[in-house]
Amino acid sequence: MPGLLLQPLTRAVTYTRWLHLLVGVIVPLVCGAVFPGLSDPSPYDWLLIAVLPLPLVLAAALVPSIRRAEGLQARLMLFPGPHARAGSDEDPGVSTAPAASWSDRARTGVWLVLRMEAGLALTLVTNTLLALALAFAGAAAGEPGRVFPFPCSTGTGWAYALLVPVPVLVLVLIAAGAGALMTRAARRLLGPSVKERLAALEKRTEHLLERNQIARELHDTLGHALTLAVVQAGAARTAGDPEFTDRALEAIEETGRAALEDLDRVLLVLRESGRPAAARPALDEAARLLDSARSSGARIDAEVTGALDRVPGPVSREAYRMLQEALTNVLRHAGPVRIGVRISVDAARLRLEVRNPLPGTAPAAGSGGGSGGGGGRGLRGVRERATLLGGEARAGRDSGDWLLAVELPL
Repeated sequence: MPGLLLQPLTRAVTYTRWLHLLVGVIVPLVCGAVFPGLSDPSPYDWLLIAVLPLPLVLAAALVPSIRRAEGLQARLMLFPGPHARAGSDEDPGVSTAPAASWSDRARTGVWLVLRMEAGLALTLVTNTLLALALAFAGAAAGEPGRVFPFPCSTGTGWAYALLVPVPVLVLVLIAAGAGALMTRAARRLLGPSVKERLAALEKRTEHLLERNQIARELHDTLGHALTLAVVQAGAARTAGDPEFTDRALEAIEETGRAALEDLDRVLLVLRESGRPAAARPALDEAARLLDSARSSGARIDAEVTGALDRVPGPVSREAYRMLQEALTNVLRHAGPVRIGVRISVDAARLRLEVRNPLPGTAPAAGSGGGSGGGGGRGLRGVRERATLLGGEARAGRDSGDWLLAVELPL
């Protein structure tokens, strides 16, 4: 228990909060120096000093930048941070944006009034308790004194020196309590408005979507390249034909080079956040995917109907990644089998189908290891891409084959 009482003495934030409250009393003290004066003021004078500055403070709250200034002060002085030797990475919940609505101005006005009145009260308590400590020190030195509203101290002696720390300790505890209450009030009165919270939520959502997009890009690119390399290497080892081995190594080299180019592009987007994603491959480059799948030994039966150049850029790029993921899944789960690819473009929609025979009793190709098609990061990524574009993706058994069908609106 004594440790809890003494803990505020060792925290720097106790004194920054104390100073924050004392700074708020500057306005009423300046007004009080003009009227009614600060020379031996009566309790009625102190009441006037607390009330007279209210119109000026409320008028200042109408200025949008005042809310920003108060928010910055509150963040710096009311919350633990590096300056308080107690670093905290948590958001204090105090806005530093100018007032954007009448609700913000009203809350700023309430905050300014609360800060001024609390600062004035704490100033009076500070002066009284420090004067009492000095009176005890004077009595210990043989010079008794009186402190309003405490009674006269007529005695003297060294025993009064033991009472000197008591008012100081009480003052620090009061200041710590007042600072904690003002911190809670700051979160309520200077906290972000509904509009600011929505903007922050949208920004966080965009950040998460960007991270998911980059994760999908890396998964598709590297997964496709590694799958082809594994299939090619296994086929070359099984065939034992030097000519076939040379073709396999050449295919692995081309696939690896393409994967490195895609990786460099993704890393460039990470380094330059404003860089557009237009350099990503689109559906009109699907021949490269089909050729790489053929080089692994798969027999591709491709059919393209409609003009691919009519497909909008975002839809075309996402469809390319879906086709890449579908071919990768087939090679990973079924091996180099016959694959049917159908791409059709009409006036309103893009349809993509990838069909392959099921590998006996093994997990269905493209299902990520489950016959129901619900698992696996690859298929889940295809569905997420289709949903974001307003389309849908379906995967499952169809007439003894495994079928992945995607429909995207143009």
